Amino acid sequence: MWLKLFFLLLYFLVLFVLARFFEAIVWYETGIFATQLVDPVALSFKKLKTILECRGLGYSGLPEKKDVRELVEKSGDLMEGELYSALKEEEASESVSSTNFSGEMHFYELVEDTKDGIWLVQVIANDRSPLVGKIHWEKMVKKVSRFGIRTGTFNCSSDPRYCRRRGWVRSTLIMSVPQTSTSKGKVMLKEYSGRKIEVEHIFKWITAHAASRIKTIYNAERLKEEWNKSDQYWVKIYLFANLDQPPAFFSALSIKFTGRVEFIFVNVENWDNKSYMTDIGVYNMPSYILRTPEGIYRYGNHTGEFISLQAMDSFLRSVQPEVNDLFVLSLVLVNLMAWMDLFITQGATIKRFVVLISTLGTYNSLLIISWLPVLGFLQLPYLDSFYEYSLKLLRYSNTTTLASWVRADWMFYSSHPALFLSTYLGHGLLVDYFEKKRRRNNNNDEVNANNLEWLSSLWDWYTSYLFHPIASFQNFPVESDWDEDPDLFLERLAFPDLWLHPLIPTDYIKNLPVWRFKCLGVQSEEEMLEGPQDIENDSDSESTDTFSSEKEVFEDKRNVVHNSPGRASHCDPEACSCANKYCQTSPYARRGRSYGSYSTNEDMEPDWSTWPADMLHCTECVVCLENFENGCLLMGLPCGHVFHQNCIVMWLAGGRHCCPVCRWPSYKKKQPYAHHQPLSNDVPS
Repeated sequence: MWLKLFFLLLYFLVLFVLARFFEAIVWYETGIFATQLVDPVALSFKKLKTILECRGLGYSGLPEKKDVRELVEKSGDLMEGELYSALKEEEASESVSSTNFSGEMHFYELVEDTKDGIWLVQVIANDRSPLVGKIHWEKMVKKVSRFGIRTGTFNCSSDPRYCRRRGWVRSTLIMSVPQTSTSKGKVMLKEYSGRKIEVEHIFKWITAHAASRIKTIYNAERLKEEWNKSDQYWVKIYLFANLDQPPAFFSALSIKFTGRVEFIFVNVENWDNKSYMTDIGVYNMPSYILRTPEGIYRYGNHTGEFISLQAMDSFLRSVQPEVNDLFVLSLVLVNLMAWMDLFITQGATIKRFVVLISTLGTYNSLLIISWLPVLGFLQLPYLDSFYEYSLKLLRYSNTTTLASWVRADWMFYSSHPALFLSTYLGHGLLVDYFEKKRRRNNNNDEVNANNLEWLSSLWDWYTSYLFHPIASFQNFPVESDWDEDPDLFLERLAFPDLWLHPLIPTDYIKNLPVWRFKCLGVQSEEEMLEGPQDIENDSDSESTDTFSSEKEVFEDKRNVVHNSPGRASHCDPEACSCANKYCQTSPYARRGRSYGSYSTNEDMEPDWSTWPADMLHCTECVVCLENFENGCLLMGLPCGHVFHQNCIVMWLAGGRHCCPVCRWPSYKKKQPYAHHQPLSNDVPS
């Protein structure tokens, strides 16, 4: 994960450097920057009209170029970047889609239930022609879509009852606008009542209704009162301009940011005394001023801060984001990081896509799961102060010069998706090249694996996991007996419960206590000469030999591993150091003998001092049903029962991870017994 995050941050750094490189090329060829101001006098009449259309200002009553130029100057300064974006948008002849409503529920879900947007719907009555023709309607759709206004067509023939209830007996235009200034408020429907069915007149009607929701100030006293007032809005944006009404993009943003940012339009057209504006820091007209608890920010003085809908939308989202904005940003970043797995993973192509799908599913699931408690915590009233401090930190960081560069790059790459995807692919190929070179230097064989080899290894792993659920987690290779005897496979299928045994590693067996069984007064001459040190070395070597022979134990599964408790359990006489008879057929065949008896072939007392303190005293192994002989290796379980080491290792390695006597789990600790020391005259029960 950290490697993918590193490569993603490196990719963002490459995008930042590449954007600066493009700016240097443009400056070298044309001698201008994107933030350089443009003189409207030098522009043609067509370019001036394009700027006004992008800003949302009507020019139908202005036939001369001088009037159009003055209107551009009154709406705000023009930069080279804004001019380039407006001309590119005008040249793009992409058709904007319009929604066709199928009935009342469809209309309600999209129009009446939308609280933060504007809808323009053309209603076509039964057996009537539409109010706006097809050609004019397409122009209208393209014009209003620049400002985030969605369009649709409702044909009353699909739901005549709803049209009669609404009173739509003739073809008309309907506009939906949020009724209140609170987030997720009610929606009101406005019907067009004008006589002129032209695009400019309809657009003026739309912008007039949208601008009516913006608070408008006409005198200095009202401005002073509003400037010093403290209310629920922490962030306010003021437009000081000499216009009849605010531009359409400003009105559209006021609806989009309902409940988050308050939009205020200050009309200074008929002001005589403008001294108070100088006192609050407004020197130029027009001016876009962002008022926050931290201070005043003048919009338009940094890179990428154009007088357009897209530029101001990205600026306000960074300054006053909502939870949905942060979720979408985290979703994009997580998926970009997950797609890095396609290039980091080496080997077969199928393997790359399998790993990619797995990573995408895992990362998106973890993202959604991690967002659920965050949404729950944000609803708590005790976290209001934390939320306020978080927004304050965001406002401080997103009003810097570096943040303006990042926003400008985001707008540039979002308007050129092909460039974004090609740079991401090129970065991924470079990551793949260096990762492949690094793994080849480490002699990693998976780099040269093809699709068939990887699929074959995947099938081998799957069958190993399916047929050997215990052994598939071990570090040593296990040879399968299925090929030699197919009856074992059929026998396994006959008992479905055997497939569901828990997968428990056998590493804990090495930590179980091991010691030698000794009798008091019995010691051979060799042991006396060798001494205690040799006995311990012998014990360690025998323990090591026992664990190294686990492979042979697993190979003998027909006789040992696949023995269920109700079937015959065999013990190799040569494996048990104390066995001098043939092994019995079942550990439960001699239930009449007490587990605590210690009668041996010789009338000798066992040396209990060598036993661990938490082990039960006994003289017989219930696995092989043989008595303990002097010098044989014993092993104890957490429950306190003692067995021959070889016998209990074969029992546990076969998958029965419990005590043969009490069924206590052999890997789980247990409270030690408080047993008494047995007396020599105790009579076996």
